[in-house]
Amino acid sequence: MAQALTTIDLQGALPLVASGKVRDLYEIDDKTLLFVASDRISAYDVIMENGIPNKGVLLTLCTQTWFKALKEANPSLRTHFITLDLPPQIPESLRPVLQNRSMQVRKLRILPIEAIVRGYITGSAWNEYKKSGTVHGIQVPAGLQESQAFPDGPIYTPSTKAEQGEHDENIHPDQAVAILGEPYASTVAKMAVELYKTAHEYALARGVIIADTKFEFGVDEETGEVVLADEVLTPDSSRFWPKESYAVGRGQASFDKQFLRDWLVSEGLKGKEGVRIPDDIALKTAEKYHEAWEKLTGGKV
Repeated sequence: MAQALTTIDLQGALPLVASGKVRDLYEIDDKTLLFVASDRISAYDVIMENGIPNKGVLLTLCTQTWFKALKEANPSLRTHFITLDLPPQIPESLRPVLQNRSMQVRKLRILPIEAIVRGYITGSAWNEYKKSGTVHGIQVPAGLQESQAFPDGPIYTPSTKAEQGEHDENIHPDQAVAILGEPYASTVAKMAVELYKTAHEYALARGVIIADTKFEFGVDEETGEVVLADEVLTPDSSRFWPKESYAVGRGQASFDKQFLRDWLVSEGLKGKEGVRIPDDIALKTAEKYHEAWEKLTGGKV
């Protein structure tokens, strides 16, 4: 199996701004950042000891594809994406490794919530619903079955954005208003649902159901506009189901890291630190990611 790139070293070419679960952020200049996607993978807010080979390249190319598709459907949409080209500061020796896993983006003030949109009831939403009839504290119709589409359309279910090592917390949209203030809270909620609807239609035509996804937004300090940021509609940030095998009333097969999550649960390793993924599980996870990518874009990585 190919080696996964879990540690990024720019050899001092650019200053490191932040290191996240998957991405490392570097400053190119006072208005521009370099996002570098490693092959690290996290599940249940814990980073695994080893990664998924080529995952960072796939996530970056997937995000670029979605930015283009969303922009075509909504020309007024602003995103932080500038280019996949590497800045001149990157030495030649690093370019083959960093190309297509890096993107130059505009520096923004990132808003401190995850803008999650759910089209179908599954995962933590299903667990909450079974107990209380609610999703993120929102009352939803009675009698829903697992994996069913929400009868009134997709719902906005934000979460807090935890520091590394902490856990994101599902919150009611009213709490997002308290965190973000207006007009940002309403703008984010509206944009997130509209983007989900556009993406869902695009994916469905290609045999993939987007059950849910999370978006991140930032604010352009110069204009006050809300801008779509971070990765978009990747297997890391979304739940993708094959359309042909979808059926209400049960869990679904998926093209994302749900396979890894299921393995962690079955082995009693959910939320545990220091977990090394066996090669066969890492390979199977990689296959799921590639299958999603190929179905959605027709491309090969």
